[in-house]
Amino acid sequence: MSAVEDIGAAGRRRVDHPTERVELAAAFRIAAELDWHEAVANHFSLAVSDDGRRFLMNPRWMHFARIRASDLLLLDSEDALTMSRPDAPDPSAWCIHGRLHARLPRARCVLHVHPAFGTALAALADPGIPPIDQNTARYFRRIAIDREYGGIADDEAEGERLVAALGEHRCLIMGNHGLLVTAPTVAEAFDDLYYLERAAKTVVLAYATGRPLRVMSDDLAERTARSWEAYRDAAFAHFRERCLLLDARDPGYRD
Repeated sequence: MSAVEDIGAAGRRRVDHPTERVELAAAFRIAAELDWHEAVANHFSLAVSDDGRRFLMNPRWMHFARIRASDLLLLDSEDALTMSRPDAPDPSAWCIHGRLHARLPRARCVLHVHPAFGTALAALADPGIPPIDQNTARYFRRIAIDREYGGIADDEAEGERLVAALGEHRCLIMGNHGLLVTAPTVAEAFDDLYYLERAAKTVVLAYATGRPLRVMSDDLAERTARSWEAYRDAAFAHFRERCLLLDARDPGYRD
């Protein structure tokens, strides 16, 4: 029997991995509030097995703002029959997240979205993030860029290519596409995505002025990037505070 099973015509599901489900559901709701989502596309996932191959992910074509903990699919990246399930995930989600969880156990949480500023940056001939403030310097030499977009990701080979493009990095600017962030926890992935989109916004707005950028020296940018490591625990506080705000106005995501 599947670890996630239907228990009624309403489509409600038994909740296992309750903490992980609630955290991931919260991330969807908060992402919708921040306008990072796009229609009923984009996907978040979270590994729940030690090897990272079993993971939770949003169901096909469900709006981020409605997703509850009990709606999340439990998938196995090595299950060749996944796309034959009655509740099969979106093909592009399976292509990207399935391969990442199969190949990169360290990437336990994977957040992939097409937010406005990150996507605008990804559309530039040079989608890199120059270190022009603290947030942009956070990613100095710490982000991968995929320049080989080949259309909607819907086959295993494309998933494997994206795994290679990410390499040893945690964040990927997907040229002509969007952003992808990986981390050991939902809180860390959410915080990284938050600052990555903020950094993209700063860069896009700075470019829009048409004036020269004041780019930090490599030494200053590296020192600033390393300084962020002292604030690593702030990611958990940031996500906790966001969840508390969400609980006050819309606690239904926990169901």
